[in-house]
Amino acid sequence: MNVFSRRGACPALSAPMQTGDGLLARLNPVTGGLPPKSLIGLCESALRHGNGIIEVTARGSLQIRGLTAESAKLLATEVDALGIAARTGVPVETGPLAGIDPQEIADPRLLAERVRAAIDEAGLTARLGPKVSVIVDGGGQLTMDAVAADVRLTAVRSADEVLWNVAVAGDARSAKPVEAVDADAARDITVAALRMVAEKGREAHARDLSERQLASLSGWHSFAPPSVLPDTSHTRGEIGSLGAGSQRSVLENGETGGDSPISSQVGEMSGRTEGGAVERHRSPIGLLNLNNGHAVGIALPFGSMPAQSLIELACQATKLGSTEIRLAPGRALLFLGVSASVCPNLQNSATALGFVTSPADPRTRIAACPGMPACASGRIATRTVAETIAKESAGVLDASLTLHISGCAKGCAHPGPAALTLVGDENGAGLVVDGTAKALPAGYRPGYDAAQGIGGILAAVRAQRHQGETAAACLARLGAAGIAELYRRNQ
Repeated sequence: MNVFSRRGACPALSAPMQTGDGLLARLNPVTGGLPPKSLIGLCESALRHGNGIIEVTARGSLQIRGLTAESAKLLATEVDALGIAARTGVPVETGPLAGIDPQEIADPRLLAERVRAAIDEAGLTARLGPKVSVIVDGGGQLTMDAVAADVRLTAVRSADEVLWNVAVAGDARSAKPVEAVDADAARDITVAALRMVAEKGREAHARDLSERQLASLSGWHSFAPPSVLPDTSHTRGEIGSLGAGSQRSVLENGETGGDSPISSQVGEMSGRTEGGAVERHRSPIGLLNLNNGHAVGIALPFGSMPAQSLIELACQATKLGSTEIRLAPGRALLFLGVSASVCPNLQNSATALGFVTSPADPRTRIAACPGMPACASGRIATRTVAETIAKESAGVLDASLTLHISGCAKGCAHPGPAALTLVGDENGAGLVVDGTAKALPAGYRPGYDAAQGIGGILAAVRAQRHQGETAAACLARLGAAGIAELYRRNQ
């Protein structure tokens, strides 16, 4: 535990990462969830050894902040004592309701385990970077559409069978499709793609693969025994393309795609969200029906809450009959085992403690990293700015857009484009319109005054939005130059 991970790596329990408020450790339970008693014990450990802040990431991982070199060791020991097994190796992620969702197309857990085993058998774990990942999505109420991965396997129905749509490098909207195949071929294509990534070094991702390499993944398994994987050494590298027309691509609705099923990136100023004009994936917040009972989804505002608040919520959930708490993408927790009749009681308790219990909560439209002072790279107090904006934006921020508040240009909380992005740098809080935190800001305000600048923009939207018009469509009418001027005004 005396070796700390560098920035950009994954801060596991065994290799916490240095941040502005101490060391950060990340935990992914093997089971995907925890008994309430175990989560309470983990939060108590975080209070003893960290700064008492618990986070749930956009991918559904648990983070503990404010550790020291010595306390990180004690935390790891107590996690072991609690019987919490943490997942290691290349992340192969499934949805939070895998195997218990009556609406899922297929249970993804068996294929995920087979992919993990194949990666280990191929000796790829040590050769791949810490952020290389695979998603196996069985569909259902809570899909993994919004989570990016190097390889994604998505269940689709085809006639009387289930196939797995293989795509690489992105989320459900941006990933490049390979083809739809059975489970065996999906596993083998996944390992083949990861071999290619590994050949490029530990800094590489699937996005670094050439078009020829991507094309070589399509159809090769039809001509080789399932156990034979392509030789991706520097001398051979790729398998010859099978030619145009041989690829079988499947769109999200399960229909056969055309020549180019890859949709282009569309910024949110068009009036679309990351998933289109209407959100394609359901929010994890609210009541969910399961094969056996219900789950209540409750989110952490901006992914962060004091451990004591989480302890109080878990204790209340235990009294109401919850048997398991699962981590969910979207910075949420799913409380399983509660009856429909007591769900409102749990939601009321969560609301009183400051958690997010409604998908319409404006905090769900704001992505904010820890920022200053928690992050050493942060130049603005992102969470303070976010809280201020959320309180003043009722009825303005809707599902058509996302506001991203980033402490620096890395954009950790929301790597993709957002309608409005505040980014901290040496000049203060810059505003990027319809872009990412890495883009050149169109205007600046002092960091302490950033919320007022966004408030001016939202006030203009409130005043000028037509009946039935989305916030993003109104912003598009105002135009980038007009938005930048609103942000700079009254400094």
